[in-house]
Amino acid sequence: MEQFERARLDSYFARIAHAFVPAEKPSAFLITHLLPERPSFVRAVGIGADLRAVLPKPKSVDLAARREIERTTQCDVLSRELFEDPDSAVDYIESRAGGEAVVLLDVGGYFAPALDALCERFSGRILGVVEDTENGHKRYAGAGKLPCPVVSVARSPLKDPEDFLVGQSVVFSTEALMRGRGDILHGRPALVIGFGKLGSSIARLLHAKGVQVTVHDVDPVRRTQALAQGFTVARDRDAALQGAGLVLCATGAVSLRGEDFSALRNGAYVATVTSSEDELDLAGLPAVYHRTPNGEHVTRYQTVGHYFYLLNSGNAVNFLHGASVGPFIHLVQAEILAGIRVLTRGDLGPGMHEVDATDRAAIAGTWLNYFNR
Repeated sequence: MEQFERARLDSYFARIAHAFVPAEKPSAFLITHLLPERPSFVRAVGIGADLRAVLPKPKSVDLAARREIERTTQCDVLSRELFEDPDSAVDYIESRAGGEAVVLLDVGGYFAPALDALCERFSGRILGVVEDTENGHKRYAGAGKLPCPVVSVARSPLKDPEDFLVGQSVVFSTEALMRGRGDILHGRPALVIGFGKLGSSIARLLHAKGVQVTVHDVDPVRRTQALAQGFTVARDRDAALQGAGLVLCATGAVSLRGEDFSALRNGAYVATVTSSEDELDLAGLPAVYHRTPNGEHVTRYQTVGHYFYLLNSGNAVNFLHGASVGPFIHLVQAEILAGIRVLTRGDLGPGMHEVDATDRAAIAGTWLNYFNR
């Protein structure tokens, strides 16, 4: 990022942060993809909250960005295990912000397993959670009765441009890795599992590249949407797996179970849009499969008479090439800042919530002033 671009980004986030600064600053814990441009967003979080720790998602850390953030803010190691155990979760939050009012800023539902314990046992007060992703939205929405407010930006209209462009970057990275092995997309039927905002973006771009695309989604409404857009919709998921030379998983849940891998066509490629532990049941893969590196960021899984290729060890393939979606991602990050103020007002009951449409409009107007040039 050029110096003038960084200055513009810092100015934008400062404007947003001051527009949504709460009456009383809470403490905050921030889970984030630590990409090169992310320090500007982190500094903005620090304007609206007392940022007690940044927890970078472990498979998307830019070292220079981490060093920059560590000059002013504690960076801690993030793992699912930290918050899956209620005792360790409570101890961790206590160690950083005991007795304080706390906002949890999440990417992927990490805090969800321990949220009940945190609200019941933490010496301070959990004001609520701001969740960024569809995967995390589902984790909180599916948790039953929530003990505090969860403000989700995952389904915000401000996220639509980001989701569309992330889908494009997934196809770009998938094609780049295949070409690195001398393979191409054309002539290789593709199966897209999940027809949400990311999956539909992926399917449309593959189709535009002349790829034969089949779609599978557990939601019948999405299946009708895919059919209306001209895609083949799989009636039989197993048969679709057997016919696909490329499988792109975009559900935010388990797309492929352990037993599904043996149904893949020989030489098929598998790629995902999120973490391998969320999208693939690799632990359930039969032990007869042997793994060998087969090109940069490509792993060959082979047993007698069958083999397939897994891209980026099953993690989000687009992060190999920066996962950049331009300035559109700063719309959603601004909405996260607005979510902090929403939670500190204290007028939301437990459950799922959204940022007000008036706040979204204000964010969009500010964004246009900075980036529509």
